[in-house]
Parts: sequence; C-alpha cells; structure tokens
Amino acid sequence: MKTLTALFIAGSCAFAFAAKPDADQTEADVASQDAKHVHKQPAAPKKEDTTEPTKKKTRTKRVADEEEDDSTGAATDVQAKKVPSNVEKIRAQHQKFQAKPSSTIATAQINPNYRITAAQNWEGAPYEVFRSYQPQWHDQAWYQSRYNKNLLLIAGGWYFWEAGYWVPAWGYDESAAYYPYDGPIYVGQNPRPFDQVVAEVQTVLKGQGYYRGEIDGLVSPLTQAALAAYQTAKGLFPTATLDQPTLETLGLSE
Repeated sequence: MKTLTALFIAGSCAFAFAAKPDADQTEADVASQDAKHVHKQPAAPKKEDTTEPTKKKTRTKRVADEEEDDSTGAATDVQAKKVPSNVEKIRAQHQKFQAKPSSTIATAQINPNYRITAAQNWEGAPYEVFRSYQPQWHDQAWYQSRYNKNLLLIAGGWYFWEAGYWVPAWGYDESAAYYPYDGPIYVGQNPRPFDQVVAEVQTVLKGQGYYRGEIDGLVSPLTQAALAAYQTAKGLFPTATLDQPTLETLGLSE
C-alpha cells in the first residue's frame, strides 16, 4: 500500500513537471499572439499639418491678386495709349475751329493720273478708299446732284462727304480750290468739318511729341510727317493722313 502511494505521488509529480512546460509554452504563445496583435494595430494618424496648405493658399491668392493687378494695369495702360484723358476738353476747344489757307503751304494741282503713293500696299477694307482714289473734275451741277447738302467749303477748298470721308471736289469752284492734301480725309460717321478733327489730332500728336507745328487744321506736309511717324510707331500703315484705324487709335473716332 505504501508502495502504491509512493508510486502515485511520484507519477503526479512527474505529470506536473511535464505539464509545466506546456503551460509556460501556452503563456508564451499567448504573449506572442498579444505582441503580434499589438504590432499589427495601425499607428494613430498624425495630426494634419495645416501650415503648408495655408501658406500655399496665401501664395496662390497673392499670385492671383498680382496677376489681376498686372492685367488691370495692362488694360489701363493700353486704354491710356488709345484714348487721351482730356479728349473732351480737346474737342470742346476745337468745336468751332475754322482753318484758313496758308501762304506757306502750297496747294495741290489737279492731276487725273495721280495716285496716292504706296496705297497699293495698304491692306484691308479701311484703306480701299485710298487705293482707289483718283482726282476727278466735275462742275457744280454734277456735285450738287449727287451730294447736295454734303458739300462744304473747308479751309479754302470745296469738299464732298461720303461714307466717313471728306474728298476734294475738284472743279466745283476754281476760285476756292485750296487743297494742301489731295486725297480722302476720314472724320467718322458724323460729317464734322475735317479742319476741326485735324486740329484735335494735331493737339494730341503735339502732346505726344510727334507734331511740332501750329494747330492750323490743315493736312499739311508737317502734319502728314507727324501722322506717318505716329502710325509707324503704332504698327499702322503710314498713310500720312487721317484714316479710320489712326483716328480710332488716337481715341478721336466717334
């Protein structure tokens, strides 16, 4: 009996000794699983740094503001170049201007074969009137039957108005045939006397340094030279007279 009891106790101890590693292994496995579980947990997201986006937004707004300012400045600059700021004052100043013949500026003579120099090189519809211009001699009856009220004595010569242009009326009155420039003179859709328009143009060109002569309302050689210089500077065809693109660029077109 004592022998059986001793064997039982010995077996129990052996079993306990053998089972202990399994328990330890189980605890190790659990710890390992817990460790693995902890390792696999996603890291907490970092707090979003809003500093850079804010700076970027600020820079973007600044650039946009600068671009808007540049755009506005460019538009203002172009407008200032096209339209004199005192245009209304200039027009009021020359509203009743009347040019007179000048003894120092020779008149052109009628020449049916005359053509405006280089006009064939001026491309576009606004220049067709210059390309096709040819002086014609007609009597008063002929002009009156066609132009009636659109005939006017301006600066010592008779002109007829048609489609925006004043044109020398050669033959209308030989005693009043003073034409410093032989060709069409553009004034716009309102048939204002061209000497008023020329006086306005001379005033603007003088203010910009192109014209240094007298404000006489005549398309004289000096005025033609100033117009050609201005037209060349602005990239226009150098017609050396008043044409539609030039008057519009000067800001004096109606």
